[in-house]
Amino acid sequence: MDHLGAAVPANDLATACFVPGERATMGAGDRSNEVRVALYSHDTMGIGHLRRNLLIAEALAAGSSRADILLIAGAREASAFGLPRGVDCLTLPSLRKDENGKYDSLRLHLKLDDLIELRGRTIETALDHFRPDVFIVDKVPRGVQGELDRALCRLRDQGRTALVLGLRDILDDPATVEREWRSTASEEAVRDFYDAIWVYGDPAVYDPVVEYSFSKTAAAKVRYTGYPDQRKRSRYASEGAGDPIEHLLSAQGELILCMVGGGQDGDQLAEAFSQVEFAPGTFGVLVTGPFMPADVSRRLKLRAASNPRLHLLTFVTDSDSLMRRADRVIAMGGYNTVCEILAFEKVALVVPRVKPRLEQLIRAERMRELGLLDLILPDALTPQSIASWIAEPRLPPPVRDLIDMNALARLPSLLGELLPVSPIHFSPTI
Repeated sequence: MDHLGAAVPANDLATACFVPGERATMGAGDRSNEVRVALYSHDTMGIGHLRRNLLIAEALAAGSSRADILLIAGAREASAFGLPRGVDCLTLPSLRKDENGKYDSLRLHLKLDDLIELRGRTIETALDHFRPDVFIVDKVPRGVQGELDRALCRLRDQGRTALVLGLRDILDDPATVEREWRSTASEEAVRDFYDAIWVYGDPAVYDPVVEYSFSKTAAAKVRYTGYPDQRKRSRYASEGAGDPIEHLLSAQGELILCMVGGGQDGDQLAEAFSQVEFAPGTFGVLVTGPFMPADVSRRLKLRAASNPRLHLLTFVTDSDSLMRRADRVIAMGGYNTVCEILAFEKVALVVPRVKPRLEQLIRAERMRELGLLDLILPDALTPQSIASWIAEPRLPPPVRDLIDMNALARLPSLLGELLPVSPIHFSPTI
């Protein structure tokens, strides 16, 4: 984004934060030779960023490097997921994003500036002690509200950690991304701090280098991973997730699965699905997510209690088993849900979120153009439109003939590109 450089802060981001003096170095005796990776996700809306980072952590922990991985997450739901050996999680005090895209504290009675300060210092201290070889930042180059600034400066000054910016396939419409990157000096952060940009998608679907007019410097750092094949999650995941869904997996009949992400803005889809009259031999399973508004949850529970063909789940960690069992899927258009739909090659109807971001709409439109799913806009959503779609014959899409689904196999080798020959910290010259 060459044209985004107009909003550079008063001082160059990199030089402004360097501590004078020589860079810190480490000898072979300072630490054992295991590879250490830290992943950060801010998790201000739903649990999509967390789930993506969990999948990345599982893939890297199972790779040839056998990395030790520290997840730094902003969602307490991280503790509900099984973690494979070599992966642990530091949970930050939670933020939330309202329907207008504004941030605030989710649980603590702290001003936003104070909470960002607390989170930022916690991240800096954790990284200082963990001393990662690679630090992977999800989506926001400087962290939410710039909470990574101190940590990024310190890591770059120490010179022993490679920095990766991880981007989902689509961030938002180009005009919004341009405006946000300009206002947050994100292009400058990419230039000054990051060694690589991993795009968790296929440019045949959406190419952020082109769509967002990346600068030559940023474009040279991009590596496309493809989409993650969620079918392989089970071989990475730890045991003992224990979701109470066995009776649904073994039930007779056609299972129609409805998923609304974290649930905080999925009430319209959940309400419509809960009022569908399912045909004989068919039953619906609705996963509301942990953030569904309380009044909506009460209505949904009452409907499920009076409808033997409707089953209600609040939160599951083993959504893959439900997805595998489902005959059809109706869902919002979040990255993780769409990746699951693609991985299991399901006949799917997507009802995308259209505010405050257009990300889900853009993704659903591109996937529909490729013949991978069906799309209905929120203002056309009714119980009858869902029932009509369920009744129409559909064939599973040939996903792997159309797009790259090899992210989980590719990530360990991309990690290896960032490591020295021996996994001992390196100290590049200034």
